[in-house]
Amino acid sequence: MKRNELLELIMDSMKDPVVFADNNHIIKYMNRAAVSHYKKGTSLLGSSLLNCHNAESVRIITEVHERMKDGLEEELISDNERHRVFMRAVKDREGNLIGYYERFEPPVSD
Repeated sequence: MKRNELLELIMDSMKDPVVFADNNHIIKYMNRAAVSHYKKGTSLLGSSLLNCHNAESVRIITEVHERMKDGLEEELISDNERHRVFMRAVKDREGNLIGYYERFEPPVSD
């Protein structure tokens, strides 16, 4: 089994959606859970992640992305009764930011 195939199988085994976007906010990857979670599914690939969000979310995403350029690794961007959403920086082997992904978690219980 090739490495990329193995990584894709691992990502698809995750129950929570994972969406990766490059530094231009273009969606480059969605795991199986993300494809199922979003109504437009794989048709979102190649489109701007910013087009999928309201104005306040776009502001947050672009601000967090700018901080990632300065070294931020991860930030909680949404926390509600359904889920918590984090933005996580993705860097190449030299440490250059190549994009980010949205990571979902269940809400924290009191």
